[in-house]
Amino acid sequence: MKSQKTRLLMIASIVLILALTALIRPSVAEAGPLAQQPTGSIPTVTSTPRGAYVVVNALTANDTQINVRSGPSRLSELVGVLLVGQEANAIGVYGDWVKIEYPVGPDGTAWVYGNLVTLYGGDLPQVKPPATATPDVTRTVDPTLAAQFLTTPDATRLPTFTEPAPLEIPTYTMDLGNTAAGGVPMGLIIVGLGALGLFLVVIALISGR
Repeated sequence: MKSQKTRLLMIASIVLILALTALIRPSVAEAGPLAQQPTGSIPTVTSTPRGAYVVVNALTANDTQINVRSGPSRLSELVGVLLVGQEANAIGVYGDWVKIEYPVGPDGTAWVYGNLVTLYGGDLPQVKPPATATPDVTRTVDPTLAAQFLTTPDATRLPTFTEPAPLEIPTYTMDLGNTAAGGVPMGLIIVGLGALGLFLVVIALISGR
């Protein structure tokens, strides 16, 4: 009995294995076409050349940016800046200035000084500078107001120099021979005063004794 049961189990196992094998094969066969690579051709992507462009240079260690102007002149309006190392597409040149694409500039373009950038991508054509912008307000001077500050000095003749009269310095001479009031000689008065003084001295000495 046991051997018969063992045989039945073996047969059942074999049948089960065959059944599982039959189920697995169709799935593998169906998966094959899905794993195949597409046979269509892949289009080749080719890049177009960028064209001419400029890169901002640093002339000194302290330079961090350059000015971008509306025209090829240092007197033109300042419309922005470019940082050192920044790039911009170049359009043309005029003298020492390079015209670049700049979105915030007039007509989407602007100008940079050629010595501050390096040009790559070939030579650039010569372009005309933009027309000089006309100021919104024309400054005029009121001639009436200006005349108030313009003075013309009157032409006057300088006075004629008149030489002054020569300076006369008075001189004094001492005349000892002159007499005092009353016709008394001055020498006699002096001698009299001296005698009077001597007399008073003698009296004082006598009184003191």
